[in-house]
Order: sequence, then C-alpha cells, then structure tokens
Amino acid sequence: MILAILQARMSSSRLPGKVLLPLAGAPMLARQIERLRRAETPERLIVATSDQPEDLPIAKLANELGLEAFRGSLNDVLDRFYHAALPHRPDWIVRVTGDCPLADWTVIDACVRFALDGGYDYASNTLEPSWPDGLDVEVARFAALETAWQEARSPVEREHVMPFITRRPERFRLGSLRNDEDLSALRWTVDEPADYRFVAQVYETLYPANPHFGTADILALLAREPRLAEINRGFVRNEGLIRSEQAMTRTSDDS
Repeated sequence: MILAILQARMSSSRLPGKVLLPLAGAPMLARQIERLRRAETPERLIVATSDQPEDLPIAKLANELGLEAFRGSLNDVLDRFYHAALPHRPDWIVRVTGDCPLADWTVIDACVRFALDGGYDYASNTLEPSWPDGLDVEVARFAALETAWQEARSPVEREHVMPFITRRPERFRLGSLRNDEDLSALRWTVDEPADYRFVAQVYETLYPANPHFGTADILALLAREPRLAEINRGFVRNEGLIRSEQAMTRTSDDS
C-alpha cells in the first residue's frame, strides 16, 4: 500500500494560519487536496496535524472533505507522521506539506514510480532540487520511517521527519529524481505573505477557466507575465530546515 500524508499546521511563524487562507473561494489546504487527489499512485491520502486547539479547524476541514485526520505532537513531527501511518502499515509513505497549493500530481506519481522502480529506501525531488520550490515530494519505505522514528534523537531530525534517512546514505538507498529542466529558482511554496500573493494571483488567473491547471500552465503564465515571479523572489529555499540546523549548531557551540 502507498499512503500519502499531508502535513499541516496553523502555527507558521512567518505566515500564521496560512493553510486556511482563501484561494479561489476555498481554503488553501482544500485547493491543495484537490490537486493531491489527482495523483494515481497513492492509494490513500490522510492529513496529519497537531493535537493543539488551534489545529482543530484543519482536522475538521479534512473530515469535511472526506479524509482521515490524525492529530499528534506539534513539534515532534516525526512522531506525528509515524503514528499517522502506523494503523495503515503501508509499504510506502508519500510526504507532502500543506504550504504547497500548486503541488503537481504528475510529479508525485513520477517520484513514487521512480522510488519503486529503483528499489530505493527513500526518493525525492529535493535532494538535488530541479523543480520549483513548492512541488516537493518525498517517498520512503515505511520500514525506513519506522527506523527513523525509533533512532532519531536530534531536534532537527524529529521536527523535519526525513533528515535521519537522508543523512545516512550508508544505511539507506537514496534516489534523486531530477527534472529535465532546472526550475529550482522558481518559488511556488507559501511561507511568506509575498508567497501567498503570488499563489493567489496564479489561482485568480488560471483556476476559473481550468481548475486542473498544471505546471506547464503556470510556466506559460509566467512567460506571459514575468512580473508575477518577482512578487516573491529572493527568499531562501528550505529556510525552516536551515533555521533549525543553525539553532542546533548554536546550542552545541554554547554547551
């Protein structure tokens, strides 16, 4: 079984409540779920949020959309992720995050098939980024996730779910899916207010005529209106992970 888990919370430091901000008349998370449901390879999609009161609306929205919502630790996301998957005992996990409302279901399917065909323990399009930031997909064997849950000790590895695996190529077989064209300079994720303005304009322009718009449609829009890409240019990719690593380094230096 292949299980997709959508990780979401309300307590973003840079843009609180971002996952429920409106996009084309619905919460951003609902629009992302629309897109994720088009993927053919995952057999089930669930939402994993925290057990904090502020994240109850996320669980309610998931249920309203017919999805299971698992609620677990806010900060130990690896624990939350593992226990969300545990009752299903899948063979494979697909990890996606709730700040990616332009997620591409064809990229998800490509990454899953790449992982299965290559016999990897973990595969993603993030080890060597070549897709726009916001089309990130991680695929791992449940057995690898379980090992990470059992052994990971550092705060970074508990908070960001997959670093225990990706930092140990001697233990896990890692696969890197690359795009034919390097589009990694494009930013389609939502972490900052400027990101939300960019995504909102993309939806406003494309969604009414074609709710199934894909990556090619967004690229064509940016070619016609290059000013859109300037709205949120200049932010650092994976800033949350970088901040966590820097904080851990400072703590080690001070000890």
